[in-house]
Amino acid sequence: MIQGLPGFRDFFPEDCARRNHVVATWREVSRRYSFVEFDGPALESTDLYRKKNEEGAEILEQLYSFTDRGGREVALRPEMTPTLARMVAAREKHYRKPMKWFCVSNFFRHERQQKGRLREFLQFNADILGESSPQADAEIIALAIDLMRAFGFTSEHFVVRLSDRKAWMDFLQSRGCDEAACRTALACADKLEREPEEKLNAKLAPTGLTVADLKAFIAAGSPEAFAPVLEALAARGLTGFVQPDLSIVRGLAYYTGVVFEIFDRSKNLRALAGGGRYDGLVKGLSDGAADLPAIGFGMGDVVLGHLIDETPAAAEKLQAALALTSDVFVVIADESRRAEALQVVQTCREIGLSTDFPLKPAKVGKQFQEAENLGARHAVVIGQEWPQVKLKHLATRAEESLDHAALVSKLKTEN
Repeated sequence: MIQGLPGFRDFFPEDCARRNHVVATWREVSRRYSFVEFDGPALESTDLYRKKNEEGAEILEQLYSFTDRGGREVALRPEMTPTLARMVAAREKHYRKPMKWFCVSNFFRHERQQKGRLREFLQFNADILGESSPQADAEIIALAIDLMRAFGFTSEHFVVRLSDRKAWMDFLQSRGCDEAACRTALACADKLEREPEEKLNAKLAPTGLTVADLKAFIAAGSPEAFAPVLEALAARGLTGFVQPDLSIVRGLAYYTGVVFEIFDRSKNLRALAGGGRYDGLVKGLSDGAADLPAIGFGMGDVVLGHLIDETPAAAEKLQAALALTSDVFVVIADESRRAEALQVVQTCREIGLSTDFPLKPAKVGKQFQEAENLGARHAVVIGQEWPQVKLKHLATRAEESLDHAALVSKLKTEN
């Protein structure tokens, strides 16, 4: 038997229900913030990703890329930002600013499998383009916080660690670092919690800096860099979710200002979401066709799913969403009335009710059991008394007899 590929998931009905809960939450909260949804193709020119990332970048090594039958080098998208920049450059004059866009899309990376990482994953992305103020930064961070809250998490479960790439660049340049040295130092700062100090000091040697220098800068903090964003978050009552932390630098070189990551407070998992300000990226990827300040973030479904399962309040919300529910189950008590029963089924569906019925003859008791299994609210019993039918409320066990026309009217009212 042929097996599925490593790192790629099958979505059975219960898995689809979980995924739909996550996606529905992402969409509902985004629309509450007046973001609009977009999407792009799963397949892009490989050059789009080469242009955004430096040679040797990890993301380029993880591409699912090939040459198509037309001789073009193409790749399955590993991220959305390059596609977004390409689309914005082509049509940005058609849209009012700021542009508040979000997407829910599948992405592909050939990376080593571990907890929280798969080779195909679903990710939510939200971006504000055309606005450079700290208010936009706060809006994006507030959206990220409210997404987490909507899943059932509180400040006891997660924290937004807030940093500023510009503060880092100012510090490094004040220490005489050129562009290459800045990249090295930032890469090392990004790995302070993951690599031994001796190894990092060896990498830092050409820059004239040490791990102690980086840690001293982090410890000193840079409150002026965060003040406007924190003030805007305080006005919303959200500062309890945020922790200024200069150890967060994000690995991507294109960030230009505020950067942040959302972490599980138990530290059992890696970052749940992350992003930042990338004011020069759209211009660079579009060869100057569009120049828009931008800030955005991404949140994947894999790590999020693990945290939902491990957090009782979030798991309870998920289970409520997964509960099977149906409006009506039509019980055929007399097989000679199957045609009339099908008429009732069709009528119920046409007025918008989720309706099921037995596809083959079955005992009445077994049909009621199936109605219970489906979580049906009502059972409609079609028997010899037609056009009189019985309407049974399965939760209360109350039942009543009424004719077919009255049944439809009553079901419309109660549902």
